[in-house]
Amino acid sequence: MKVFYLTFIFLIFSCSQDKEIFNNLKKAEIPISSAVKINSVHTDSGLVSSILNSPKMLNFSNAIFPYYEFPNEIEVILYDKKKNKTKITADYAISYSNSDLIDLRGNVVVSTHLSDTLISDQLYYDRGQEWLFTNYNFRYVSLDKDIYGKGFDSDKSFEKIKFLEVNGFVSIDE
Repeated sequence: MKVFYLTFIFLIFSCSQDKEIFNNLKKAEIPISSAVKINSVHTDSGLVSSILNSPKMLNFSNAIFPYYEFPNEIEVILYDKKKNKTKITADYAISYSNSDLIDLRGNVVVSTHLSDTLISDQLYYDRGQEWLFTNYNFRYVSLDKDIYGKGFDSDKSFEKIKFLEVNGFVSIDE
């Protein structure tokens, strides 16, 4: 009987200790896991909709506002229904678990299948809306445009673009 009580007390103590360790991890915001050489393929109705590549990922799903951090570069390839691709690269990214936002930072480059290119130091990508936006400086280059500005808002294929505070070159057919 003494052995039963000792075992029971030990189990209660070790469970409460595990809970305390988990709570301390949440407060300290240290990753609960990490991975290297990430290659994640997302499909929708059997078709590839996106591919994510990164040399390192840190999992902060233990944080109060959970997220995944990509501290050493990230590449995201997005496919539309016609299999056209948009490629996004950045030096650093955070993907928030409780929202559809990815915060991309440092040498952010977005290139579409039509060779339209957006360059910025920071850009948000809303996965749910498939929308890109920033309030930072940007450069947008296409076959007939070379635009600089501050503030950009667009769908992932650059079909619905809104430029804010712009200057640059735009070719107009007369």
